[in-house]
Amino acid sequence: MKILLFGKDGQVGRELRRTLLPLGEVFALNRQDADLQNLTGLDRLLQTVKPELIVNAAAYTAVDKAETDSATAFRINAEAVEVMAGHAFRQKILLVHYSTDYVFDGQKPGAFVETDATRPLGVYGLSKRKGEEAIEQSRCNALIFRTSWVFSAHGGNFIKTILRLAKEKNRLNIVADQFGAPTSAELIADVTALAIAGYRSGRIGSGIYHLTANGEANWHRFARHIVDRALANGLPLHLDASQINAITAEDYPAPARRPKNSRLDTSLLSSGLGLQLPDWTVHANRTIDQLTLSPFS
Repeated sequence: MKILLFGKDGQVGRELRRTLLPLGEVFALNRQDADLQNLTGLDRLLQTVKPELIVNAAAYTAVDKAETDSATAFRINAEAVEVMAGHAFRQKILLVHYSTDYVFDGQKPGAFVETDATRPLGVYGLSKRKGEEAIEQSRCNALIFRTSWVFSAHGGNFIKTILRLAKEKNRLNIVADQFGAPTSAELIADVTALAIAGYRSGRIGSGIYHLTANGEANWHRFARHIVDRALANGLPLHLDASQINAITAEDYPAPARRPKNSRLDTSLLSSGLGLQLPDWTVHANRTIDQLTLSPFS
């Protein structure tokens, strides 16, 4: 099977390069190889490669910048996705795509299920929802995975930011009234491969699925966990967990509003694949260990 992977250098894309290999021949592209703002070029690329599976791990993810750069966000997160979906429909192949908790407004008391109404709070979330809608309207076969709070040992993410700041600062203020499940790119990629196999065997069908780790945290708890683990690993820091202060989102204003509740119910995917997704701390600890037990950390 010929697999075309977009976004090979992103957090999820790097892990997908590993997990997709057993499924077929992987043509992995980054933003230099495939400019998703060039829709004509994208369509030509799809026709040239003739993939049997498209996996789109590329996205415009600059949440705050999207508020003033909406044209680029919509071009990459919606219009380029529409081109991929149209090609998938015409060629009768599967499209795998990643979306986000930001399609919701975060006002629900419990975890969001796939059928809950979407109400994005900002441009990024709206552009990602438009991408979902483009896939649905194309009528192509697709697996759309909504995930949240992604981290890995590569690229920019919350774990690496906290480790850097904890080496520089004597005190940190971290938001404590936004809740979600920190989810590793490794887990997302592993489950994606299982889901593709599950789709091909008929265990799950085309549609939207929530894919996050189990459990929940707020950013403050996540930051304290990172620092505690790093200190236990012997990493010299300028502060400990007690010096990380809890603040509200209103205390830390940003151009784009974030959902206060990013919890996603994963039972639809878990039951379909017969999976027990791990607690968020499992992969978080593994990533922190990678970053702090290395001789170069």
